[in-house]
Amino acid sequence: MRPDGTRVKDLPPLVAAIPYIMPKRYDAWNSVTENIDEEVIKDFIRTHRRAGVRLNHMSVIISAYYKAVLRNPKLNYFVMNGRIYRRNHFCVSFVILKKQADGVVNETTLKVYLDENDTVFTVNQKIKDAIDANKAEHQTNSTDKFAKFMFSVPGLPKFVVWLAYHLDKHGLLPRKIIDLSPFHTSMFITNLASIKTSYIHHHCYEFGTTSVFVCMGKPVPNYMNGDLSKKMMPLGIVMDERICTGYEYAAFCHDFRRCLRDLTCLETPFDGSAPTEMPQVEEAAPAEA
Repeated sequence: MRPDGTRVKDLPPLVAAIPYIMPKRYDAWNSVTENIDEEVIKDFIRTHRRAGVRLNHMSVIISAYYKAVLRNPKLNYFVMNGRIYRRNHFCVSFVILKKQADGVVNETTLKVYLDENDTVFTVNQKIKDAIDANKAEHQTNSTDKFAKFMFSVPGLPKFVVWLAYHLDKHGLLPRKIIDLSPFHTSMFITNLASIKTSYIHHHCYEFGTTSVFVCMGKPVPNYMNGDLSKKMMPLGIVMDERICTGYEYAAFCHDFRRCLRDLTCLETPFDGSAPTEMPQVEEAAPAEA
């Protein structure tokens, strides 16, 4: 049994056959562009900022995504070695930039685990804590340390990646490696808006278990509603079509859009339980990642 997922066995024959028909993740990806109302997100962030709670765009989008996934749990499935698995948790991977003293900008990848009773405030805090723990030049996380060690030995990277790929394929990759790997995630998200770049449709990696990749692009005039003085943010979304049907993807997208139209639904626990704590009042905003 895999440490990160449970095999789904009660599948219709055609659904169970699709991973064998399309064995590679790059064979099975579909893409869509979702244009979300930038003005709604900015108003939501401003409202809470006036109350002393600082949110950012990525936290809001991740929160809306996760709430929609809870209503459509198959979006948290993944395919490995021709089999479909139900993931045992929900996590999100993302990249942050680290500027060195000499001006060189490096990247590091972080992974944050979310819970069903999270709110947009706790999601924002988890992301902020992860960024704060890794953004300084001298700070390196376990993933960076492992990669640095691996590339310090000639010939080792190729062997380690080959071994990890085959262990993962047969459900034998240790939990510690899965926890280190940003490629074993429910969703990978990148914020190109933070570097003033247009969105792209980014592929889902063949290594690992990423089934959905979301790319936030820089806001553009909202030609969808005819008011060019307003902005919308395009999201480039790439999905592995093997994990659920087109109807189920459509239902997820409907719930995702609904959350993004009424962001107040993110202020209470995503699973509908009673809130356990109030959001912290902060002095400084978390960095956009």
